[in-house]
Amino acid sequence: MEDVRRNVNALDDVLVPLLVTRIGYMTQAARIKGDVTQVRDEARIEAIVSRVRERTAQEGGQPDVMEAVYRQLMEECIAYEHREFARLRGSGGFAEIAGE
Repeated sequence: MEDVRRNVNALDDVLVPLLVTRIGYMTQAARIKGDVTQVRDEARIEAIVSRVRERTAQEGGQPDVMEAVYRQLMEECIAYEHREFARLRGSGGFAEIAGE
């Protein structure tokens, strides 16, 4: 079990910086998008899911598991991008932008 945990930790050391970079692009996207309705793009979400499922199958992985991971990742990124959109424009926050 020690070897498994050590290997998982080593992978996390690679994944975390990559995810930080990926999430950082959400700030750039929030700067570029002119309207809050552009933050959530269902067609883009489904395109990413399709691409990830295909790539996962090519790598010999479990597409259903990877889809679930990516859907959660994208939801968190969308929420972050909403916050960034509001912050960059001095808005009152996600609830105000989302019309709540």
